[in-house]
Amino acid sequence: METRSDKREASLLRSLPSIDRLLQTEAVQLLLATYPHDLVVEGLRGSLDSAREGIRHGEDPPSPPALVADARGRIGAAIQPTLRPVINATGVILHTNLGRAPLSDATIAAMEAVARGYSSLEYDLDAGGRGSRHEHVAALLRRTTGAEAGLVVNNNASGILLALAALATGKEVVISRGQLVEIGGGFRIPDVLRQSGAKLVEVGTTNRTYGEDYAAAIGDETALLLRVHASNFRVLGFTHSASIEDLVHLAKSRGLRVVDDLGSGSLLPTEEYGLAHEPMVQESVRVGADVVAFSGDKLLGGPQSGILVGRADVIERLRRHPLTRAVRPDKATLAGLRATLLHYVEGAAEREVPVWRMIATPTVDLDRRARSIVEALGSPNLDAVHTESAVGGGSTPGETLPSRAVAISSTGEGAQALATRLRRWSMPIIARVADDRVLLDLRTVSPSEDGEIVSALRTTCVV
Repeated sequence: METRSDKREASLLRSLPSIDRLLQTEAVQLLLATYPHDLVVEGLRGSLDSAREGIRHGEDPPSPPALVADARGRIGAAIQPTLRPVINATGVILHTNLGRAPLSDATIAAMEAVARGYSSLEYDLDAGGRGSRHEHVAALLRRTTGAEAGLVVNNNASGILLALAALATGKEVVISRGQLVEIGGGFRIPDVLRQSGAKLVEVGTTNRTYGEDYAAAIGDETALLLRVHASNFRVLGFTHSASIEDLVHLAKSRGLRVVDDLGSGSLLPTEEYGLAHEPMVQESVRVGADVVAFSGDKLLGGPQSGILVGRADVIERLRRHPLTRAVRPDKATLAGLRATLLHYVEGAAEREVPVWRMIATPTVDLDRRARSIVEALGSPNLDAVHTESAVGGGSTPGETLPSRAVAISSTGEGAQALATRLRRWSMPIIARVADDRVLLDLRTVSPSEDGEIVSALRTTCVV
């Protein structure tokens, strides 16, 4: 039997205007002048569905203007970009979730220039005919790494996949058990090996692997020795790894090749910046690795890419492999990578490449900026504090850099709630939470962003 409450609910549901009726209103006509019909209808339908759900829970029906206002918000949310600029105040310089390396002004300008129109991507301007996209960075890769040749693909994982597919399909690849790492996103080196068609041969133990272990595993089906730099973790204590020099010497004596996956692949000596030594690309090239693979968007500080350098005949074999076309970079990536490499050639990487500029920033500068922000707001909930930054991106694991942060004490709602409000600021600010305080580590914040932080703190949570 239908109750009075049921009758009231049914009556309220019937009172809601139809989509057709709402489409005739002046407010919706204004929306239709800006947005596609289907998008407006979708917004109205969502508003009506929400209104019906509210009525079923005892709420009063919204007025037609309120329905239209809600629909307008839904339309705005539907077209709001999800990939947005953010302020990285986490203190992690190469933050994978935040896009890794920010690019230099020259790199951005170079990418924009070729993206705006046509370009000489695969056109030889001197010969007036077809050219190769790979030539745009080949000379710079030779100059910066000392290698005979270089090849660029879309990321380092695809570079390793290409190298193994071109050099070891159906053959054996010898690797230390301690280097069978997961490289992020659930992707593991053994999976990449299997996908390439190569056969995995594990040697040694998790914590100790010697050159003799590799030598004992070499057989008639062995194609190459693979070293993977454990760049995103560190094994301490009773450990030993065969050096790249040992592997190259062994491989040459047996007529095999060596592929060295450096991951981050630094071109500058990290130990000069207060960090542990990160294997340098030039070092592996110098001792004779046939292929050295590293990322373009980590310590190099360029756009996402995978870079393969090494012996000219081996790189040429990779270049001619069918997989190369599937993983080739686009024109913007090549233009940006070229501009980034030029900073190294010109000796200006520390000044021009944001990653190295952040690493090299003196703590006294960070302290001055932190105190300036605190003084500008004059709140007892703020303080300039000592903290530690990390390079991130699978580089220098366990190493930190002394830094300074603006610490925001809880104002009653809790640190996590404050961090959420900062993430929802018009220019999202990504902070970290420690000891019930929100920390804004200024090592990863550009000085040009300090004013935005002051505005956000003044508006959202502090004064």
